[in-house]
Amino acid sequence: MKIEFWGQEFKANLAIGIPGAFLIAVMSSMFGFGGGPFMVPLMTVFMRLPMYVVVGSSLLAIFFNTLMGTFRHYGFGNFDLIFFLIMFPAAILGGFIGPRIAKRLNPIVVKRVACAGLLILALQLLGVF
Repeated sequence: MKIEFWGQEFKANLAIGIPGAFLIAVMSSMFGFGGGPFMVPLMTVFMRLPMYVVVGSSLLAIFFNTLMGTFRHYGFGNFDLIFFLIMFPAAILGGFIGPRIAKRLNPIVVKRVACAGLLILALQLLGVF
């Protein structure tokens, strides 16, 4: 599949992307973690998409899961409206600004920052800190 983004064209390998995304969705549903941190490596490493395209794409990919989770938390009475009103516009703004910043940076730097973020997330999930 060919993707055009800001005047550049990229090829995305759907034979890798669709089964990979399906496996991530199944695993994240079974074990109760968000699939977003795993979608980024799938799209950058295996589908060979540039990081500045992946940033916004991964946000869109997890948007619907987050939306459903928000409705469920609201239904259970576990919903912080002030936090939501701050984070929702910030996420939308970040989806527009993030790719522009990432496009100007060296792709290696962007990947290293993403890798550091995933490592910190993994350590937090393991209870290290």
